[in-house]
Amino acid sequence: MASLRLLFSSLLFTIFCLQLLFLSPTLSTSRRVLHNHVTDQNEAAFRVALTHVDSGKNMTKFERLQLGVKRGNLRLERLINNMMASLSVESSSQVTSPVHAGNGEFLMNLAIGTPPETYSAIMDTGSDLIWTQCKPCTKCFDAPTPVFDPKKSSSFSKVSCSNSLCKALPTSDCGSDGCEYLYSYGDYSSTQGILATETFMFDKVSVPSVGFGCGEDNEGNGFNQGAGLVGLGRGPLSLVSQLKKSTFSYCLTSINDDTSSGNPSSTLVMGSLESQIANDSVFTTPLIKNPSQPSFYYLSLQGISVGNVDLPIKKSTFAINSDGTGGVIIDSGTTITYLEESAFNMVKKEFVSQTNLNVDNSGSTGLDLCFELPSDDGSGEMSIEIPKLVFHFDGASLDLPGENYMIGDTNAGVACLAMGGSSGISIFGNIQQQNMMVVHDLEKETLSFIPTKCDQL
Repeated sequence: MASLRLLFSSLLFTIFCLQLLFLSPTLSTSRRVLHNHVTDQNEAAFRVALTHVDSGKNMTKFERLQLGVKRGNLRLERLINNMMASLSVESSSQVTSPVHAGNGEFLMNLAIGTPPETYSAIMDTGSDLIWTQCKPCTKCFDAPTPVFDPKKSSSFSKVSCSNSLCKALPTSDCGSDGCEYLYSYGDYSSTQGILATETFMFDKVSVPSVGFGCGEDNEGNGFNQGAGLVGLGRGPLSLVSQLKKSTFSYCLTSINDDTSSGNPSSTLVMGSLESQIANDSVFTTPLIKNPSQPSFYYLSLQGISVGNVDLPIKKSTFAINSDGTGGVIIDSGTTITYLEESAFNMVKKEFVSQTNLNVDNSGSTGLDLCFELPSDDGSGEMSIEIPKLVFHFDGASLDLPGENYMIGDTNAGVACLAMGGSSGISIFGNIQQQNMMVVHDLEKETLSFIPTKCDQL
């Protein structure tokens, strides 16, 4: 049986975590130290540090996973509900608008205005609009940074109703202040205000005339970690499109126990990426489009293997349906992977069959499949074997490191599969993407996975 060995040492870790010792992983980053850097010749390319929304909360790795799963379940549920509502409206010949994911799991620091004011904003690959809370604010949520005051910036400018950015909004109106917008998300949150342009600063790179929403009425949950949101979706309003970048990438570090020493930041790269790697280290698959949901990055998932078993999943299981439902998106803002229910049940059944551990049926973890860890034999070490997990995308078979799908907690005495079931859409989550440079090439319409030690970038 193709398997990985899960190794735990209670002598080495004081806050209950699991360390993985890979037997024969295709994508073991322990075998390759990759030195990715922004191409020197491309002065417009820049990096931004990303911070997990739960950083600094003194939580164990497993506790962070559980919080992320709760947020992910809500995100998934509301995405599906909004898609179904959109289909219902479409069948009645009323006007419909695409669904946007909203909120997310990673924050990026930026500065807005002249002189610049520093803010933290949620990075979201599932939506397009860039926005922050603005004065005068009729309804604003509590945020760790002040509300932006456009009157204090000399570079602030309102967008006219004839501007192409205004026309790209799913819902807009022409008022006395110019282009007025309403932008809604899959979790029922929304931002409403005026569309404007402003100078944004990312790290030390200043970018003038970025179109953004100056939100004066912002409602819902999920945004209070930051002062707004930066959309990285495929639409014309996103940061990627406005900067006319053909490529952007991110590299997410492993979720770890959050101690007083903190965690290394993840990285977002806007622009071309040069990688000093061998060709066999890049796994590339096409990006496909769903006209009903143009903001999302869809992948063609053709099958899944557990151990040496190719699961008998119908290819139509992960296809985009004629009504716009279905398909598989890759998402930085969802913690675990969600698979169409029939496929997930096959994955779960095969893991149970191939893992020589008792299933934990307590339901206390919030995850669908957990195993009971064996008792410590007194040696200070504990190891278990788990089957390998491979996602077969079109043109690329992604053999995941064990830490990207099995998370353990000795305090709870369980190891859990970081996956769940879904109905209506499948999502490849950020746990499965950790320690990979995920490169979105919008010109070639491809997505590449490059095994990378993201904490060493």
